Amino acid sequence: MVPIMSLWLPILLSAVFVFIISSIIHMFLPYHRTDWSKVPSEDGVMDALRPFNIPPGDYIVPHSGGGKDMKSPEFQEKVNKGPVAFMTVLPNGMPEMTKSLILWFIYAVVVSTFAAYIAGRALVPGAHYLMVFRFAGATAFIAYTVAGWQQSIWYHRPWSTSLKNTFDGLVYALFTAGTFGWLWPS
Repeated sequence: MVPIMSLWLPILLSAVFVFIISSIIHMFLPYHRTDWSKVPSEDGVMDALRPFNIPPGDYIVPHSGGGKDMKSPEFQEKVNKGPVAFMTVLPNGMPEMTKSLILWFIYAVVVSTFAAYIAGRALVPGAHYLMVFRFAGATAFIAYTVAGWQQSIWYHRPWSTSLKNTFDGLVYALFTAGTFGWLWPS
């Protein structure tokens, strides 16, 4: 068993690597540019929604309010008439990237901390590189990818987007695993 405090360097360094790699992926590689589509008649849709002054949050339309109401003829008519949408409303203005980037780095530290915990409980000091790689990598892969699949299952996010995010998560997991294997205490 390896105490988690003795793994602080691979925790922080793997988070830094993930942060850098994710920045490269999202700024320079083109494959995420098709993750979101433009709504037809964008200006008209925005003009139509603006008077409602919808506060930031997650919404579904139509909204039933519960299981019993979903069976009502009125709700069924709304669903059949459409549109049916899941919608996240953000505050007006340019998104605050600094806050998101800080939260992303903290998330990477948390993922690496879980990878350290799992590997540290399963392995001893001086464990072989590949064993450390497997434990840390599998934990990081699960953390970076599997929860995202729910977006495609429940909210109909395109599976192509989930697969691209899974590929990203695999890359992040490989860097995390390699860092832990490299810096594992002897």
